[in-house]
This record gives sequence, structure tokens and C-alpha cells, in this order.
Amino acid sequence: MNKKIDSKEVKSINKNVRSSVRKLKPILRSLIGKKVDIAIRDLTFSEKRISKDIKKTISSAIANAENNFQYDIDKLFVKEAYCGKQVIMKRFRARAKGRAAEIMKPYSNITIILSEQTKQMEQHGSKS
Repeated sequence: MNKKIDSKEVKSINKNVRSSVRKLKPILRSLIGKKVDIAIRDLTFSEKRISKDIKKTISSAIANAENNFQYDIDKLFVKEAYCGKQVIMKRFRARAKGRAAEIMKPYSNITIILSEQTKQMEQHGSKS
């Protein structure tokens, strides 16, 4: 059963980010559901190296929303944020007795989907 939801979405994809999926996932999971300005603030003060690339991807999605679709920036929030594997560069490091140790240098894709919040009435327990 497919249910078509009429919502405003904006997508931004950053390909070939020099980091593994394992390091990206926890940061991206923490962004889902947050308003855009709060997500950028959290990434600004994050100590992870890769947070700068994620912040750049969110800023690109905001620019797409503002310039291409004329959405209100204050109403945008992170609907989806996920990453996928890209290529893995393989390098070797010389070891003792003529052996070699493999060095894997993974790349990833980051996809950020922003959506515009619609007005919804909040219900507060006993209040009418």
C-alpha cells in the first residue's frame, strides 16, 4: 500500500568523502529530526574531522532549498541523513622479512534530505 505524502523535500549528495561509513553513521544519526540551524551548530562544535564535510553538505541542501525551491529556511529540518560505501583505495606498507601490510583508505557518499515543517497542532494532555 503506497501512501503519497505531499511534502516539500530537498536533497544534497556529497560523493567521495574520505571517511569510512562506520565513522559517519553516528554523526548522521544524531542529526535526524533536528532543525537545520541546530544541526549546523552541533556540527560546528563537533570534534570529529568529518563533521566539516557533513556541514558543507547540509549547507548545500539549504542553498538548494532557498534558491531553487524558495523554501523558508527557518522551517527546514533534517528528514533523512544516510551514507553509503564508495571505492576503497588499497595501499601497502612494507613490513619485516619482506612482508606487506594492507592499508585500506575508504570513501563514502553522504546524502542529506531536508524537509519543510508543516503547521501541526500540538496536544497537551488535559488542555483543550
